[in-house]
Amino acid sequence: MTPLPPFYDDLDATLAELWRLLADGAEHGRSGFHLPTLATLSPEGPRLRTVVLREADAATRTLRFHCDRRSDKAFELAGNPACALAVYDAGAKIQIRIEGRAVLHTDDAVAEAAWAGSRAMSRVCYASEPPPGTALPSGGAYTLLDEATAATTGRRHFCAVVVQAHRLDFLYLDRRGHRRAAWARDESGWDGGWVAP
Repeated sequence: MTPLPPFYDDLDATLAELWRLLADGAEHGRSGFHLPTLATLSPEGPRLRTVVLREADAATRTLRFHCDRRSDKAFELAGNPACALAVYDAGAKIQIRIEGRAVLHTDDAVAEAAWAGSRAMSRVCYASEPPPGTALPSGGAYTLLDEATAATTGRRHFCAVVVQAHRLDFLYLDRRGHRRAAWARDESGWDGGWVAP
């Protein structure tokens, strides 16, 4: 039988594992934690979509992803910065949920650094026309510019979104007994404990 993971009955180790997995997801595209689902609130109600995790920092309790500033998600977060992210890795049998508030960075040092660190092929998406969500007469009726042109024209549509976490939830599934822990942030740090799975 597979040994239990070191975090199984250790709350501090579980919190450290949560942030380690998110950081690994930001670093490695093949990680099960690379593509969390983002929940935002629109005037019509909640909306979900997958985003690419670009950074996870336990010290600042932040997560970063990128979007087109013309997108629905950018407008929704600008109107109501409360959001949530959830990601599940079937191989690890771990689900992580994050609740927090988003800050959109479009014309500042955070956005510049994120743009500079983006791959050329990723920049092409931000130079596409028409804007995301626009109705098209056919599936391919939009324009993608070449990488060199997109490097300059796409920048004006680029937005780095930084979510500061206020609540965390970690669920590990194991037939010998699941483990779930939850934390809320207060002035002194993370306050958490075990909860029923």
